[in-house]
Amino acid sequence: MKFNLFSLAAFPILLLLNLTGSQSQTVNNSYAVIPQPTTLKPAAGKFLLYKNTVIISPANSVFNAATAELKSMTGHCSATAKTTGKIILKTGNSALPKGGYILSVKNGSVIITSNTAEGAFYAVSTLKQLIGAPLYAGHPLNTLHVPCVEITDAPRFEWRGMHLDVSRHFFDIAYLEKMIDRMALYKFNKFHLHLTDDQGWRIEIKKYPELTAQGAWRMLNHQDSTCLALAKDNPDYALPEKHFRMIDGIKKYGGFYTQEEIKGLISYAQARSIEIIPEIDMPGHMMAATALLPWLTSNGKGGQGKGFSEPLCPCKETTYTFAENVFTEIAALFPSQYIHLGADEVEKSSWKNVPECEALMKKEGLKNINELQSYFVHRMERFLISKNKKMIGWDEILDGGISKTATMMYWRTWVKDAPKHAAEKGNEIIMAPGEYCYFDAQQDVNSLQKVYQFDPLGFQLSKAGQKLIKGVQSCTWTETIPSEQRLEYMIFPRMMAMSEIAWSSTPADWKNFENRVVMQLPMLDAMHINYRFMDLKGFSLNSVFTDTASLRISNPIPAFKIHYTTNGSLPLLSSPVFNERIQVSRPVQFKLAAFNTTGKRGEVYTVNYKKQTSAEPTKVKDLQKGLNFSYYPHGYKAVKEINEKDLEVQKVTSAIEIPIEKTADQFATRHKGYFYAEQTGVYTFFLRSDDGSVLKMDGNVLVDNDGMHFATEKSAQIALKKGYHTFELLFLEGGGGYTLKLEVQDPSGKRGDVNAKDFYR
Repeated sequence: MKFNLFSLAAFPILLLLNLTGSQSQTVNNSYAVIPQPTTLKPAAGKFLLYKNTVIISPANSVFNAATAELKSMTGHCSATAKTTGKIILKTGNSALPKGGYILSVKNGSVIITSNTAEGAFYAVSTLKQLIGAPLYAGHPLNTLHVPCVEITDAPRFEWRGMHLDVSRHFFDIAYLEKMIDRMALYKFNKFHLHLTDDQGWRIEIKKYPELTAQGAWRMLNHQDSTCLALAKDNPDYALPEKHFRMIDGIKKYGGFYTQEEIKGLISYAQARSIEIIPEIDMPGHMMAATALLPWLTSNGKGGQGKGFSEPLCPCKETTYTFAENVFTEIAALFPSQYIHLGADEVEKSSWKNVPECEALMKKEGLKNINELQSYFVHRMERFLISKNKKMIGWDEILDGGISKTATMMYWRTWVKDAPKHAAEKGNEIIMAPGEYCYFDAQQDVNSLQKVYQFDPLGFQLSKAGQKLIKGVQSCTWTETIPSEQRLEYMIFPRMMAMSEIAWSSTPADWKNFENRVVMQLPMLDAMHINYRFMDLKGFSLNSVFTDTASLRISNPIPAFKIHYTTNGSLPLLSSPVFNERIQVSRPVQFKLAAFNTTGKRGEVYTVNYKKQTSAEPTKVKDLQKGLNFSYYPHGYKAVKEINEKDLEVQKVTSAIEIPIEKTADQFATRHKGYFYAEQTGVYTFFLRSDDGSVLKMDGNVLVDNDGMHFATEKSAQIALKKGYHTFELLFLEGGGGYTLKLEVQDPSGKRGDVNAKDFYR
């Protein structure tokens, strides 16, 4: 199927690409490569691909995978045939690091130089991006071309990973292969499969066939119900029918991979220089197993514990028999040197007052249940080492003590010193902090840039500690991601930003990267990828006017047309086209969305305009700088639940900050005082928080960002007269680390953080 792809000529965008590591040059959009190469020198001309393009590779070389990929792109003929060009693969540059390559494209030849299979394959991935959309849109070979260029490139990190949870919602082998292809295009090399959890066991274990015969299938749970409710407005949330099966007369959801299917997937990934790392999460997150084998728990029951599911009992030998049997098969099946044990979010309170555990703790000299978990982790690591494997665990493996040989995967952003502590002990670290790397987090206008700003070498690490960072990884948990369409929407284009963090050593340049993403959207369209459109900007969903106002929209993709309605219906291609601005003189609701040239609609924005009289300032005297701050170390679900009886600390702050040295896991805060409007006019407030927050101005709710959610920005406008206006900001943290940021745009259009000069009490 051919797509009506928008022309690259529609984007007169110039990109800055690094040429020597310190020099930059303006080049045209033919070189929009992601991740950005170490050096790129554009040249005049282009190399045309034909069916008789010759591919020359040393016999029995490491280039077999790259050669096969080139054949799939161009067809192939012998070197003796009449040719119009040659693609030559060769070794010989000893200065190239592992995974590095040199790509030289001239009018009559393409030369790929690398010393490794993966380096040659990455060069082919770069070639594909240089060809772009036509390669995937079914264009004839003789219309495909590569712009002439000289590229020298190599990876920044050894570990460039993507993770997928296939337990909460299942994805079949065919789709995993598609995901591997896309990872390879962006030079990822590790695919972390989260194969087991409370909601489903997805990998065949021959010793325990019931784990997949029964544990891979379920009646619909609350996560499925949530998705089905969301599917009423967005079909991407629907559960695919192909993952349902009639079992004993009951329709159940699920699926699993046979060991033979996994072998095929591993081979498919290896051919694309990707290593698959299996995760069997234990001792927690094991309900899919303990529901069938309840003798694995301390109380002889599966099910839900106080906070998380009932874990395996670390004090029974039968537990280790089960775990070792499982990992014996996993170790034999997966050639990766790594196996991920999980070991996160364990309901350790289940081990208290258990005779076997008390006896084991006494025998081993264990002081607490954290050390009891470490006993389990250490014992399992020794077993994995006996199978010539290395163990990875989530950063909870630090609790109670970590062995020197374990690799820690950092995810709990709120445990800020975890990487530092692991590095001090000499442990290798894979950086996957949720704030930047969890792609199940709902997206907003800041999401893509947030990923791009991720610094894996921060986190209080010394120079020696930074050398222990193996690399980075994005993680996608699928509680509310039931379909391939929804998965793609959540990971694209964020995985493009993560690829650049993982691969590129060149200095970060957000605008340059954003432009390259825009240039690659035709290719994503041709690949049938359901990416999230880049956000429309320049307006607030809750807007006001005192006399008249102008709705203006900043559209990052000029070829995407914006359509709108004012009658409450969703915008369609037949709806009016937005051009430059719309004058507003009466209350009105706009629904607007961008459409790409295939007719696909992006996010729908609902913009409400209300007429408002500028609020009169409060008459107050003898004010002092700052805000009154209150701290409530208690768990709430919404800010309206904040209770003064839970108040513990009162202070004065100069701005929006939480001046508590060590906060509780769950807490709430209140900032209260006066905001000073320096001029009369319409102000826009932007409130970003994780979790809930509510901004009140002059006693009324202005921005409602309440509830439990990932970091999300909401905004609203208010018309203020010059002077002091009552201000109150309520915030709650539900656990897992917090974000709280407030910005304001004044009537002149200047936007920035609210700061000390704005506040009084």
